Amino acid sequence: MLRRRYVLYGGFARGRRKRGLPKEIDQADALMTLMREGWGQENPAFPQIFTSLFIPGGTAEQMQWFNDLQRITTSPENAVRIRRSLDDIDVSDLLPRVAAPTLVLHCRNDAVQPFEEGRRLAVGIPGARFVALEGRNHLILEGEPSWTRLLDEISDFLGQ
Repeated sequence: MLRRRYVLYGGFARGRRKRGLPKEIDQADALMTLMREGWGQENPAFPQIFTSLFIPGGTAEQMQWFNDLQRITTSPENAVRIRRSLDDIDVSDLLPRVAAPTLVLHCRNDAVQPFEEGRRLAVGIPGARFVALEGRNHLILEGEPSWTRLLDEISDFLGQ
């Protein structure tokens, strides 16, 4: 029998443009310009900006991997479309309809999505459990202190 459960990590219900904070809207506009102008180029300066947000605590090798991943996974046009969709999303009104057990995990100093947005996501989902993780990487890397806790929390929640 299939037991449906949701694990949400680093998530949010409201994108940057929907949160209504001028600073976040300005940041969204700046990132969109950088994406249009620099995505997919060999010059590491543009992807490094995004890498520095997603894995500021990464090693040089991990950062190079993420820079390369950005360059080869999508076109500049598609990257901009995805980013705009994420910035414009607001699913807050749908959260109370989530009926499956839900685990929400979020790093306290995440530079990509604010910690409070993760907490807000959990509060909006009936019965959701929120776990605050220590760290500043949006993508928790193997070997950092929160890695083991992330895996343990997910394993416990899924009953494995």
